[in-house]
Amino acid sequence: MRVIIVGAGEVGYQVAKFLAYEGVDVVIIDRDEDKLRRIADELDIATIVAEGSDPSAFKEAGADNADLLIAVTNSDETNMIACLLGKAMFNIKRKIARIRNPDYFFNKELLGKANLDIDPAINPELESAEAIVKLVENPFASELIDFEQGKIMVIGFKIPKDSPIKDVKLKSVRAVLNRDFIVGVIERDEDVIVPSGEDLIREGDIVYIPLRKNEIYEVAKSLGFQILAPKRVMIMGGGRIGYYVAQRLETKYDVKVIEKDPERCKFLSKHLGKSLILQGDGADKNLLIEENVSYNDIYIACSNNDELNIMASLLAKKLGTKKAIALVNKIDYIPLAHNLGIQSVLCPRLITASIILRYIRKGEVLSLTTFAENKAEIMEVLVKKTAPIVGKALKEGFFPKNSILGVIIRNEKIITPRGEDFIKESDKLIIFALKESIKEVEKLIT
Repeated sequence: MRVIIVGAGEVGYQVAKFLAYEGVDVVIIDRDEDKLRRIADELDIATIVAEGSDPSAFKEAGADNADLLIAVTNSDETNMIACLLGKAMFNIKRKIARIRNPDYFFNKELLGKANLDIDPAINPELESAEAIVKLVENPFASELIDFEQGKIMVIGFKIPKDSPIKDVKLKSVRAVLNRDFIVGVIERDEDVIVPSGEDLIREGDIVYIPLRKNEIYEVAKSLGFQILAPKRVMIMGGGRIGYYVAQRLETKYDVKVIEKDPERCKFLSKHLGKSLILQGDGADKNLLIEENVSYNDIYIACSNNDELNIMASLLAKKLGTKKAIALVNKIDYIPLAHNLGIQSVLCPRLITASIILRYIRKGEVLSLTTFAENKAEIMEVLVKKTAPIVGKALKEGFFPKNSILGVIIRNEKIITPRGEDFIKESDKLIIFALKESIKEVEKLIT
């Protein structure tokens, strides 16, 4: 497979890193020599210094033989022109683009097959807002990813100090809780573990568990979380993400949005129906106290400043907010924010990279999410008749090290896998795997 990436920012870098690790032929185009030098020093891929809309750069990149074009510059227009070039001049089969401007993103005719033929267009702000809304609706979760049209959710639970499974070996968890589920991955500080039965669950671990939708609240309660429906939400930052979040939440919750820019406040007041818009600094202690932040169930920090989001979230927690959600773009900040006590930390760049990777994986990948700072993946795959695992029992131990099968979906029946279970054609599997095991997992499902 040959992949051309236009844009050497964080998203382009993360996607290129994954592809290079798996031996995919990658060429990355960007006008910023420093970014390309960083990538060339770290990854074994070709780089071209040029504008993303330069036909000669595409020709040099071997676009005539490319299978996939990924356009992720900071300019929607450049991304769209790159896709147009890929279609009109080089007949690249699939084109993926990051499109932020809602006027472009929601114009299905412009992006459709007859014109730019972008499939899919990805809006990081909308995707991030959707992820935040899910965390508001499930406040006990650190992360929440849905599969099988929402029938199954993989929940990241940060183990509290009074959890009944703290310091319990994994093999004993089912007995302690009297519940049947698989712990797919444990995130501990900066380490990510696909656990064995001998591993201990520790306070502060984030454990990722696939659950049926109707099990979530009972499992959360059994793990030591208080199940309280949130009522009041405060949002720091009225940019696109803050606006989309408020738009989604204001019909169900009491929402306050704090935004510094007076012009943006006017926009929010005009376009939001029920949210209270406050002009000011969402990290100002006096303002937060004045606005009764301690009575808020959830504080969402989604400004364009990572450091401000982290500090404001910590302040809101200190002043009594039950849960803080922080948005960060610097991936290195994610474990730092978790270690400081912020329960949920989201990265729009990683969310975008996850969506892109879904279209690159081998086999019938129905859904894919990277998590734990891109160190692990959860894949939902459809088992074909020709897959090597068809007819094999799980007790044969064919899944590679650092991977685990979390769920089998068979004829809409959801099965928690055990050693005696067989894999059948047309099964859907939810698989957890660390990066180093992905290739071996792909061999099992293709």
